[in-house]
Amino acid sequence: MDEFELIRKYFTRASADPDVLVGVGDDGAVLRPAPGRDQVQVIDTLVEGIHYPRELSAADIGYRAVAVNLSDIAAMGARPRWMTLALTLRAADPAWLAGFAEGLFEAAGEHGVTLVGGDTTHGPRTVISVNLTGDVEPGRALTRSRARPGDRLFVSGHPGDAAAGLELLQGPAARQPDAERLVDRFRRPAARLELGARLAGLATAAIDVSDGLYGDAGKLLAASSVGGRLDIGRLPLSRELLAVAGRSRASDYALGGGDDYELCFSAPADAAEQIAALAAKLGLPLTDIGEVVAGAGLSCVENGAPVEYRHAGYLHFGEPST
Repeated sequence: MDEFELIRKYFTRASADPDVLVGVGDDGAVLRPAPGRDQVQVIDTLVEGIHYPRELSAADIGYRAVAVNLSDIAAMGARPRWMTLALTLRAADPAWLAGFAEGLFEAAGEHGVTLVGGDTTHGPRTVISVNLTGDVEPGRALTRSRARPGDRLFVSGHPGDAAAGLELLQGPAARQPDAERLVDRFRRPAARLELGARLAGLATAAIDVSDGLYGDAGKLLAASSVGGRLDIGRLPLSRELLAVAGRSRASDYALGGGDDYELCFSAPADAAEQIAALAAKLGLPLTDIGEVVAGAGLSCVENGAPVEYRHAGYLHFGEPST
């Protein structure tokens, strides 16, 4: 199967989006952006054996390739529109490609995203890059750089679940239901797009938690030129994570593990009631985990006492410090 037959068979689908004037199959896509909207561009690359284990199914790999980009769009408070795909393969395996395309289009279809182009090539290992275009009302994009002293720090969902799930996925085959839920959190991350859109105008800064809560919260604070205090006792640890790992290890997963794709955000202290109402409306925990302070760096406390904790999160070109 050559490149053109591969694209035609697995990745060419009719678009119901009237703003896609030319899609897959030409030298480039022709798109009609919505008038009066700011454009948001994100891109993530997944490398086999580094960003996902080889035992992950092709459908789950395809789903994750889209979901991790949707999470970046969510962190910007934007709406996803279109994506392109660059796919490097060791071999054009029809069964793998069918599963990958199924997961890719499933994740895209959940949020009305259209595949409008891309490229395929042969290489020594599978590498997947998705570029996703979104848009947002002018001046409403969330960034990492507007947190201010006195703001509170929040996180959505249950950080740590996906990191524990990845370890379980690569462990013994037999698993209990609690462990299966954690594995599912790694296999099929939920991009918090509705939350991100509703945080625009409410949150002062936001970041998606891909490389670990402690490290990513630190990135938000550094971008805003402020410091912060994180209360370990407030971490929203899931029942399943506590059952599988115990409290101490669960806290480590939540602080240093990655792949959750939850949102960490800052908001004024007087927005607490609005955020509680939003959590109830979405059916999603939004937990106050600390505060933004003047200065630099992120420190941790537990039960009011300082706790020594250092973790840089996932690093692409080095080992994290602990």
